[in-house]
Amino acid sequence: MEPVVVATEEDEANIPKKLDAGALFVLKSRGSWLHCGYHLTTTIVAPALLILPYALSLMGWFAGVICLTVSALVTFYSYNLLSLVLEHHAHLGQRQLRFRDMARDILGPRWGRYFVGPIQFGLCYGAVIACILLGGQSLKYIFLLSSSRPETMKLYQFVIIFGVLMLVLAQIPSFHSLRHLNLVSLVLSLAYSACATAGSIYIGNSMNAPRKDYSLNGSKQNRIFGSFNAISIIATTYGNGIIPEIQATIAPPVKGKMFKGLCVCYAVVLSTFFSVAISGYWAFGNQAKGTILLNFLVDEKPLLPTWVLLMTNVFTFLQVAAVSVVNLQPTNEVLERKFVNAKIDQFSFRNVVPRLVYRSSSVVIATTVAAMFPFFGDINALIGAFGCIPLDFILPVVFYNVVFKPSKYSLLFWGNTIIASIFSALGVLGAISSIRQIILDANTYSLFANV
Repeated sequence: MEPVVVATEEDEANIPKKLDAGALFVLKSRGSWLHCGYHLTTTIVAPALLILPYALSLMGWFAGVICLTVSALVTFYSYNLLSLVLEHHAHLGQRQLRFRDMARDILGPRWGRYFVGPIQFGLCYGAVIACILLGGQSLKYIFLLSSSRPETMKLYQFVIIFGVLMLVLAQIPSFHSLRHLNLVSLVLSLAYSACATAGSIYIGNSMNAPRKDYSLNGSKQNRIFGSFNAISIIATTYGNGIIPEIQATIAPPVKGKMFKGLCVCYAVVLSTFFSVAISGYWAFGNQAKGTILLNFLVDEKPLLPTWVLLMTNVFTFLQVAAVSVVNLQPTNEVLERKFVNAKIDQFSFRNVVPRLVYRSSSVVIATTVAAMFPFFGDINALIGAFGCIPLDFILPVVFYNVVFKPSKYSLLFWGNTIIASIFSALGVLGAISSIRQIILDANTYSLFANV
């Protein structure tokens, strides 16, 4: 007779849970560390980096470069801590595929359901809306440069055109299926960053170069709030609210693969963020606009050859489409889990029809909001302050301290605690600054504005 084996509570906890449709179909675990690097780069190295010269203009040279550097170091560190926590649970047979799963298992069910889940959804869907708006603006910019009758079309029409493109891309079945698209996105981000950097250097050295003034504008109060707003902008630019979902696409075993992907990503981050930020601020000083591309036009006259501006905007337009569809994945995962049957084939008629309906509906809603509120950038800065800082700067170090329990007398414990405390304060101050900016700009807001 064979001996009877009694399962302990620990053994039962380590039994893998049955995957729901969202995890099974959207977060397929088939990728390599290189694919992971592509996904990470697309989520972080996005056209939002073109606003970095403006962020530096709110802080000045020293504070701006320090903030850029510290944000790079802290996010790389925190994303690596998050990866180590995920690897630890995968080793125990409890692989966590979503951010809210981590919060639920580490901090408790309410943290996942009422805090991390809603924040991540708002952050990612807000990024989709912002990307659709940016895609429409890029398309309009291309039209203005190439058309003899630029007044014939309005911004909301270009937003709708970009939304139609997103309707097609949103049907790509899984996160893993985006790996080739995200490789192209990586190349495009390097291309438009190089164009923006070269354009800034060219203009800065030309006869038409603007007067370089690096002083901070406004009253003392405005400069203080501007600095905190700049911190929110930089934090949002480095933000990536879907690290667990990206790690979920890696085929097991996962140990060490995320770190390699992060190294690929941050090689691109360092080469693009710092080159665009420093060259743009050097060329335009405190006159740097919301996106550096706007500085390339003065009184609607280009300071660079038209073909350079067209090429830069085409690269931006194409890459922002990839960024949009990547940020749509958490929404797709939630809706897939709700409406799709995991027990039958992913491409069965029963699953394809609801997938087509809910994915198309989410894109239509995002496109409508982007067309109606072309000032959504101000709102997105607020979403970034409430979303990026908690998910990317605070929770990773908290998760690590709770899971691995480093000694309270160790440098690691207090380093993590200090990071969480400082960025909690900065998140609150950044949110206040973003709300203040919305109030100041409210008089310029109008529905379907042609900005």
